[in-house]
Amino acid sequence: MITKKMLDGFNKQLNAELYAAYLYFAIGAWFEGKNLEGFAAWMKSQAFEEMSHAMRFYNHILERGGEVELFEVKKPEGSWSTPVEAFQAAYEHELKVTKMINDLMDLAHAEKDNAAIYGLLNWFVEEQIEEEDQTLKVVEKLKMVGDSKNGIFMIDKELGGRPLPPTQTIVNPGAGKD
Repeated sequence: MITKKMLDGFNKQLNAELYAAYLYFAIGAWFEGKNLEGFAAWMKSQAFEEMSHAMRFYNHILERGGEVELFEVKKPEGSWSTPVEAFQAAYEHELKVTKMINDLMDLAHAEKDNAAIYGLLNWFVEEQIEEEDQTLKVVEKLKMVGDSKNGIFMIDKELGGRPLPPTQTIVNPGAGKD
């Protein structure tokens, strides 16, 4: 059985993951408006990944006998001045999510909730390392190329190679993994 504190924390995190998806869709739409389809594809892929993260919390809550509570998802900002500013916003959001995951981990330890620690949150701790790293690398590349149209074009082409995740991964994250 899940405690009230953990349930509240997980429902709050579920909302944060859905907000992250909205944010990445917003950034992706901004990139599409700038004809930077590679950047847009990367952001859309990231948005779908965030939706799969939300589903991990959703499933965990239900599997533990809790009640999923869906809060209103805040509207994200919709405009940035430059590609680096847009990716910087994504990176800063990942830093916030990492703090939220770490706070949930602290709460799970305090609540002695091993199912949350080992069944869910350890995965997210590792995932956030990857999320921060991949986003920061793009920020750093964009800072390197500055205003160079050729540099932006090359990064756009590189980022366009990121595939969208299969729908099954979004609906049932972890499916097929042992």
